[in-house]
Amino acid sequence: MAANPTAHVFVFALLTALATSLGALPFLFIRTVSAKGMALANAIAAGLMLGASFGLLVEGTRHSGWATFLGTNFGVLFILVTQRLLGGNENEAEFLGVRGAGAQRMLLVIVIMTVHSFAEGAAVGVSFGGGTALAAAITLAVAVHNIPEGLAISAVMRPQGASLLSCAWWSLFSSLPQPIAAVPAFLFVAHIHAALPYGLGFAAGAMLFMVLVELLPEAYQQAWSRTVGLVTALTLIAMLVVQRYF
Repeated sequence: MAANPTAHVFVFALLTALATSLGALPFLFIRTVSAKGMALANAIAAGLMLGASFGLLVEGTRHSGWATFLGTNFGVLFILVTQRLLGGNENEAEFLGVRGAGAQRMLLVIVIMTVHSFAEGAAVGVSFGGGTALAAAITLAVAVHNIPEGLAISAVMRPQGASLLSCAWWSLFSSLPQPIAAVPAFLFVAHIHAALPYGLGFAAGAMLFMVLVELLPEAYQQAWSRTVGLVTALTLIAMLVVQRYF
């Protein structure tokens, strides 16, 4: 850990946010991304996030199984509530010169990604309370997960005529809550040690929900289920190995 651990946490979380803008890079060469390509990207992200979530849960239960359980449920509830609040907005919208359904779709994707980025940022911050190895694994998982998120945002915006720079910026914007949330989450668990298992459980619950309810179902709809399952399993095992031996 660096001499200034708070700055260390902020930099790591900022790197995860910057990774989101990488999702716009494929659109230098193509206008749209195939459904199969998105499915494989989501499968890779799902495997990494599952492995990261298991690491969070294992670390949390070392402190308190019951607190970790409660935190996990709060994490799931947080994502459920935010999605419920955002999903009911059917008003006409205008965004980047686009009106109607196209603009609404762009706004909804960006808002949902931005809101749940708070949970991912908290996951990075809380993970530093469990040690550097766990923090590095969680940071890697969130960063890799952010790339297909940026790809998803760009895939919605680019066909509507948005520039590549706009796609990259709004992808980055959607993840800016991560460094903002990471620092207070780290400071909270660092100063109130009893809160650590709650925080670890919360981050794990939020990521597990995103994987099981959003990433994997969407991937299974877009590609052969065995391919998605294999890619997810391999990346899950790779993340578990990284957490165990590095």
